Amino acid sequence: MAALRDIRNKAIQKLGQMGNETSGLDVDLLLEAATGLTPLDFILEPDRQIGAQQEADFQALLGRRLLREPISQILGRKDFWTLTFKVSRHCLTPRPDSEVLIEAALKSIVDKKKPLKILDLGTGSGCLILSLLSELPHSLGTAVDISDKALDLAKENARRLGFQERCTFILSDWAQELPPGDKFDIILCNPPYIAEEEAEALAPDVRDYEPHMALFAKNNGLEEYQKLGKTLPGLMAVGGRAFLEIGHEQGLRAASIFKNGGAKNIRIIQDLAARDRCIALDF
Repeated sequence: MAALRDIRNKAIQKLGQMGNETSGLDVDLLLEAATGLTPLDFILEPDRQIGAQQEADFQALLGRRLLREPISQILGRKDFWTLTFKVSRHCLTPRPDSEVLIEAALKSIVDKKKPLKILDLGTGSGCLILSLLSELPHSLGTAVDISDKALDLAKENARRLGFQERCTFILSDWAQELPPGDKFDIILCNPPYIAEEEAEALAPDVRDYEPHMALFAKNNGLEEYQKLGKTLPGLMAVGGRAFLEIGHEQGLRAASIFKNGGAKNIRIIQDLAARDRCIALDF
């Protein structure tokens, strides 16, 4: 038996020594998972004794975090928008920055009750399309991914969240397997956009645990935008709009690519840190 305060403080110190900037939050999440206690319990009952099995369970989780495995993968879940998604090593971890795409799409829709067709290219966990469907009760979605394991995860999230009847899932390299002539009112996409040369500079939490096919792109990170610049026009309904995530230094180059593909009214939207994060396109 050991006191909760001692276990928690030692764990925070260990994570802090490896340069973890969120060591306190990480430890609290792992303690909650291992013991069933809440952060409020950690404050109100710091001298509470923790049983040997619970401590062993916590230390096992902590050991994984010390190896830089992301908290989301250790816990198997991540909050995004107003929902909680199951995640794994087969998809990108949903990040708050990506919520900019949902905000921008919603602002563009005058009538939220209108039945729209929405496409999510490279769906991963399904966080983008399922979050948007949660705000648009009469709309239908199509989610595409080249990874069968990521697509299975997105399907599971759709079932868990109650959207399985409103979203179709297709295994495809971008739009290759979509039904011919299918058109969409809203397209969402978070493509790979990190230059391959930047891999070593990434935090090991990302580089060593998230799928490289969803992270990296050739041609200084622009190759997938170049493909999408040719693909999107054929997928858009009249008056359709697309919202794509971009790297914070890619806005002008991405805008040029899509302008050459026929996009109009191109806007670059910033995230909460005032960095370019989304490119919005009209067709």
